Amino acid sequence: MQALDRQGGFVITAARLTIDLEALAANYRLVRDRVAPAQAGGVVKADGYGLGAVTVAQTLMAQGCRHLFVALFSEAEALLPNLTGEAQIYVLNGLLPGLDAQCAELGAIPVLNSLDQIERWSAQALLRSETLPAVLQVDTGMSRMGLPPDEIARLVVTPSLLDGIELRFIISHLACADDPNDPANAAQQASFEAVAAQFPDVPRALDNSGGTFHARGHFDLVRAGIALYGGNPGTGPNPMQPVVGLEAPIAQLRTIQPGTGVGYGLTFHASRETRIATIPVGYADGWPRCLGNRGAAYIAGVRAPIVGRVSMDSITLDVTDVPTEHLYPGAPVELIGPNQTVDQVASDAGTISYEILTQLSHRYDRDYRPVRTPALDRSNIA
Repeated sequence: MQALDRQGGFVITAARLTIDLEALAANYRLVRDRVAPAQAGGVVKADGYGLGAVTVAQTLMAQGCRHLFVALFSEAEALLPNLTGEAQIYVLNGLLPGLDAQCAELGAIPVLNSLDQIERWSAQALLRSETLPAVLQVDTGMSRMGLPPDEIARLVVTPSLLDGIELRFIISHLACADDPNDPANAAQQASFEAVAAQFPDVPRALDNSGGTFHARGHFDLVRAGIALYGGNPGTGPNPMQPVVGLEAPIAQLRTIQPGTGVGYGLTFHASRETRIATIPVGYADGWPRCLGNRGAAYIAGVRAPIVGRVSMDSITLDVTDVPTEHLYPGAPVELIGPNQTVDQVASDAGTISYEILTQLSHRYDRDYRPVRTPALDRSNIA
């Protein structure tokens, strides 16, 4: 939000999260065109990586996306009734006990990760006297979700376990996709192809965002996640457009003398006369506490280090080197933007961009920038 100050200029009155839906759409189009003739699905779990699952899903669908992935049944339950248009919603964490009937009734498609889930979904199909769609996930080396080799072998010799189930895809997940040169990628791909060959009529999906940029074919479907939201899907230059910007106002300014401490625990002491700006963003807003005395913000393009600890609701910045004309209550402070990407924030925090995005608080004013490029008519996509 903005308001007029006493001199008639605009000041920021609340921290603002800007979400560029045109950049989101452009990132989807880049992935879609890169992997063709494979289809491009979108991962919208964790409330669309913190940006609003319904808005993100509708933006992707307008670009032709018809395959959307969530992690939990509750996410599918919240998303499906709010979508305009047709899309398949897949639940990656599978069919948890007690949700069989609800999942079938909703029309969500479970990603079956064990023989137990397969047996329960087959029983639900028999109970309803209909065929139910599903995705089969196999573990090819990540040791997380998916059927392990012994369960795959049992399924192959007992195909009746799949009675009543229409397999839409067989999938697996790459553990090291952000590094295309990691030998684990080739090993997992070979394992996946060997397993998938035992289900010859089932479409295949292996690649996440990182795998999308590997120099090879991409089977029948990719599941793009962080790349859509502007995070770097690899270790080289980021090919994606930034989607998120975060800006906060200066709440208070003060000048402290050498030796003066700042913040909880007084973990920072000024070594010179120092100008301190306090901004109303803290770890309750998703700004990592570990960025105290190591992260930064930008004011008028000038780096302003975070000094002292990140508090629940505020951060203190050393703005001594920022020109004074840019320092006043309500002056804009860039936390994520042209001078500091979400990947840079993550690097400073010792984490990944996924974590930064999914922690962004709903206390921010949210400014959704609309899609400017007309969507292609891809309504006939399966």
